[in-house]
Amino acid sequence: MEMNDLRGIATIFCVLAFAAVVFWAYGPSRRDYFEKAGKLPFEDTEVAERGEEE
Repeated sequence: MEMNDLRGIATIFCVLAFAAVVFWAYGPSRRDYFEKAGKLPFEDTEVAERGEEE
């Protein structure tokens, strides 16, 4: 096995890992989680501590 073969295998592995992370991040099962996390900075801290919504 030559060095170029190892480089090719490493490239394929990295592309597959990247695709898996993109699918995980943009998959439908994670949408609600990321929407809630995106709204956290805009929530009132007192309301968030009590667990109530306005």
